[in-house]
Amino acid sequence: MTKIFNQDSISFMEKLIRSSGQGEETYLPPPLHYIPPRASHQDAINEAQMVFFPVIDDLLSKTKISPLQIDVLVLNCSSFSPSPSLSSIIINKYSMKTDIKSFNISGMGCSAGVIGINIAQNLLKIYKNYYALVVSSEILSNNWYAGNDKSKMVLNSMFRMGCSAVLLTNKKEAKNTSKYKLFRLVTTQRAFDDKCYFAALREEDSRGITGFSVYRNSFQAFRETLKSNVEVLGSLILPFKEKIRYCFFMLLLIKKRFLFLSTETTTTTTTTGDDNNNKVLYVPDFTSVIQHFCIPTSGKMVVMEIGKVLKLSEREMEATLMTLKRFGNQSASSLWYVLAYMEAKERVKKGDKVWQVGIGSGFKCNSVIWECLRPIVNESKNGPWSDCITRYPVTSTA
Repeated sequence: MTKIFNQDSISFMEKLIRSSGQGEETYLPPPLHYIPPRASHQDAINEAQMVFFPVIDDLLSKTKISPLQIDVLVLNCSSFSPSPSLSSIIINKYSMKTDIKSFNISGMGCSAGVIGINIAQNLLKIYKNYYALVVSSEILSNNWYAGNDKSKMVLNSMFRMGCSAVLLTNKKEAKNTSKYKLFRLVTTQRAFDDKCYFAALREEDSRGITGFSVYRNSFQAFRETLKSNVEVLGSLILPFKEKIRYCFFMLLLIKKRFLFLSTETTTTTTTTGDDNNNKVLYVPDFTSVIQHFCIPTSGKMVVMEIGKVLKLSEREMEATLMTLKRFGNQSASSLWYVLAYMEAKERVKKGDKVWQVGIGSGFKCNSVIWECLRPIVNESKNGPWSDCITRYPVTSTA
């Protein structure tokens, strides 16, 4: 390790890990346990098989359906796109039918899971009596950065193994057994804005070593991307009373901006900002509509910032912070680990709405809201939290 990184780089990554909110039980793939880490193509293929197959096996077992019954397969993995594709690896493993509609999403960041749900949703609007399988993961073995550019060390320090598999259907009889109904889905992106586009990207360093760079302005781009998605979502789901408040605020904002231009003053009170001039507009009260929030596990600082913007309580951020503590940042699949925490704690009740929000490079922000169709009970014995849910929440996530 010391032959790859200088001492300054090692200290920097150690600092990132300590401040990230991750605990000591998170998982790295076997190739990254070596010194120096391995990062071959075959190692990445092996990792994909390691995470995909057990999760899909578990889903098929719980739902009691055959792989031959799956009509749509959507696989998202941002950083690894082999040939044959990862979706083809799954089709080959399970000998799925010849006319399955298969999609392989890459390069879409941590928000790709919701994009996968969106693709499945659109196909289920067209084809009747279909099953759609959406698999979300991130492959780390081929993405280890072996240089000393600090902007590229975030992935080394922050990302961990994980995978999720979700089954969607439009079969009428599924209403009696399904957990959730898709209530609303909103996708927005800001790749047209250079500030957002270049805030986080895969590129080579000065020595030609490829890594994923996260730059200082990424936090501001992250915030603006979230805000644009929240504005659209709010206009669709908020109650009339909250919409009136929002419209009143916007009218007040326009009025103050007009006065600002007319008097040529140098200050304004239409927004609130921090020391970095990152300004946050009024955010409606989403807790009036949504009971549970699945926030990206992109690090403790990011979670706390989103919680601040959305005015969430500690209780409402608990599931995300505990998922970060136990499993780390598992990219797009993290949202399902957060929901699994809520289910294991039996907090999701019939009629409750769950908001999953994913933000990925580009930047793009995608939100999906689920409505619970039945009581969620006895989930503490199943899923990723089955062996540890009684130990959470812990008092510290640092």
